[in-house]
Amino acid sequence: MFRNILFWLLALAITLTSAVYQRATGPTYPVDGENELAGYPVSYSLTRSHGGDGDQPIRLHTPQGGINGALMYKRFKTDDAWTPIPLRLVGDTLVGMLPHQPPAGKLEYMIELESDGEILRIPEKETVVTRFKGAVPLGALIPHVIAMFLAMLISTRTGLEALRKKGHPRGYALWTTGLLIIGGLILGPIVQKYAFGAYWTGFPFGTDLTDNKTLIAFIAWVIAIAALWNREAYERHPVRRWFVVAAALVMLAVYLIPHSMMGSEIDYKEMDRLKHEADSIAVESAAAGEAATSGEAP
Repeated sequence: MFRNILFWLLALAITLTSAVYQRATGPTYPVDGENELAGYPVSYSLTRSHGGDGDQPIRLHTPQGGINGALMYKRFKTDDAWTPIPLRLVGDTLVGMLPHQPPAGKLEYMIELESDGEILRIPEKETVVTRFKGAVPLGALIPHVIAMFLAMLISTRTGLEALRKKGHPRGYALWTTGLLIIGGLILGPIVQKYAFGAYWTGFPFGTDLTDNKTLIAFIAWVIAIAALWNREAYERHPVRRWFVVAAALVMLAVYLIPHSMMGSEIDYKEMDRLKHEADSIAVESAAAGEAATSGEAP
């Protein structure tokens, strides 16, 4: 009983640590910081993701009322010129609104502040990239998150159980795979569809890392279940337990990869090209129609 409790506590600690690491290192984690302008502090938490309809608010906090500034943005991976949006002061908060983009659209932005002739750029050297997504119903998102968390927790517990020479990881492995199917292969695509308009953008249709790492984890656990499905063969050949340990390690590696890395992204240049072609065809069609009308006129 003590060993069982110890293994569960260890599995929980590993799961929580990996979840915090994944969240803190992901591309959607806000850029936080504090600077000083004209002797006054300026603190900020620059968001890198926006869901639902409407523009994305960008806020900075400062007790100084004499600060002016602009939110500068352009579409990500384009040669667009920077577009300035004046910041407005609301109480002790400077607010700017990034224009809404279609799902998977990204904007690159930075902030320039001025007070008493002193200029401050935030961030000082780099820019911030934010991605827009559609609204995901909590009825789909919450079960997805819970299922994936439990899959990681039980996966780790399964790996620890497989390390025991006389361990019995079969039941844990089945629970892990079942939760992975529900959370990653059923609810995951549903969440993806709401957020970015496509159920699956991983292999073989794309390079979405979230989808691909889910697929890799699933394959690893299918192999592990095949290795321990026959209880007698599993007990007779101890090497089979290392397939289970390997699946748990793959799952851990998958969870350590920051969430939303290499995720869905609009190609603005391709979108502009298609729009230009469509506009050209429309103009040519209109011109042809006018010419035909003129030719038929008496």
